[in-house]
Amino acid sequence: MVRNSRLWFPVCFWAMLLLLPGLVQAQSWRKPLPGIGTFSSPRVADLNGDGTADVILGAGREEFQACDSAVMAFDGKSGELLWQVSARDQIFGSAAIRDLTGDGTADVVINGRSAELKAIDGTNGHVLWEFLPAKNPKAATSRGWYNFYNPQFVPDQDGDGLDDLLVANGGDVMAEPYDPNRPAGKLVVVSARTGQLLAAAPMPDGKEIYMSVAAVFSPLHQDVRIIFGTGGETIGGHLYVGSLAQVMAGDLSGAQQLAVSTGKGFIAPPAWVDLTADGEYDIVALAVDGRVLAFDGIDGTPLWERTLPDTEIYSSLAIGNFTGDSIPDFFVSVAQGDWPKLEWNRQFMLDGQDGRIAYTDSLGFYQTSTAVVAGFSGNGLDEVLLSVNFQEVNELYQKFFYNMLVVITFDTHEVVQIGQHFTGSNISSTPWIGDLDHNGFLDIIYCHSTNKRHTYTFDGMQVMRLATDIPLYRPLRWGAYMGSKYDGVYR
Repeated sequence: MVRNSRLWFPVCFWAMLLLLPGLVQAQSWRKPLPGIGTFSSPRVADLNGDGTADVILGAGREEFQACDSAVMAFDGKSGELLWQVSARDQIFGSAAIRDLTGDGTADVVINGRSAELKAIDGTNGHVLWEFLPAKNPKAATSRGWYNFYNPQFVPDQDGDGLDDLLVANGGDVMAEPYDPNRPAGKLVVVSARTGQLLAAAPMPDGKEIYMSVAAVFSPLHQDVRIIFGTGGETIGGHLYVGSLAQVMAGDLSGAQQLAVSTGKGFIAPPAWVDLTADGEYDIVALAVDGRVLAFDGIDGTPLWERTLPDTEIYSSLAIGNFTGDSIPDFFVSVAQGDWPKLEWNRQFMLDGQDGRIAYTDSLGFYQTSTAVVAGFSGNGLDEVLLSVNFQEVNELYQKFFYNMLVVITFDTHEVVQIGQHFTGSNISSTPWIGDLDHNGFLDIIYCHSTNKRHTYTFDGMQVMRLATDIPLYRPLRWGAYMGSKYDGVYR
């Protein structure tokens, strides 16, 4: 049997002690889900009141196909299905979590293709509202609505006492790859209580949008500041910073343009993080053309820019203390090649002080899953946990696909596998890490497909909880897609 040997790793001594035996099987579980797949990243909240957080996930079938299990909640203790909700198209987004009904239990707002945006009662899976109730996916495009991306809560705009939702909408899947004539994306504000549209503002450059926005309140600007970007895999675009007031006025023409990309746009979610130690959040964003860009949050002036050669970026940032100084650092796992020929991944760690590349690697074939961050070793530095896809090739040159979880340490430059490997691939589901049951030890929620012969499939998947005896040395700041608070803000 022929293996891609680069993807089989040595195990260092501390890892053998701390990581590989650290799976507590009595509290771990696996939930196979035939006939569906996911691009969604898991979120957690205690929905059944048993003191252990439960798991919320979006899923679906091929594009434009309805699914009766498009949103699911799983018992955090056992993995048993708590409830499921149907949708007319894929729910690829990752949920926003907030108590919308006032019953003390978190509720779910989640997004997907064909203008799927819905609020769900966390206790029973009852749909509280749908932005666009319809059975046919074409009903959305006929009304000028496309994909919704990850929503963010913003201060109450309709006076009902409940924070409302800011969300990007755009991306016409029927457009030809290099056709520049595409409908403009927009940022919208939606009532979290009713789903009613409160405001809509088209992109200032008239281009499409695929980016999940990141928003944070700025005391200096006395408004919610919003990072958003336009363009796609083959269409250029711009990166902007604007405000909630501009969205509510329906006019983003006054948003500040931070960067431009002529041949490709800005897709991956950005982040707010203080790099200058001035108490104001700064901006770090990713361009599809392989650039990582940092800007001062006060006035938008560039702080640094780094090009990752021969790559394209569709996954988001992982943020932590990787170098040991006081300035947060960044880890990205990016695609090698030029769309649509993207077959392998490369990894980079950038020093947050100046964007210097401090670590590189080339682990696994293509995926857009993002790393998450914790202090696994307890030495005061952060490490990343990353999903990696690999393949085996037999004597007939048939490919068989597998995936696994690894931890990367930046002081020793070691890559350590956690637990076993799994059949199938993980295309874009970022793991969740944290403490589900408040016992002081790390839990991992992880999703992957189960098709051994093909990668881009929606014909079977698995959700699992890996309960470990790895102690949590400090609160996690970046333990999920777009951070532990799910909002792209590094606190």
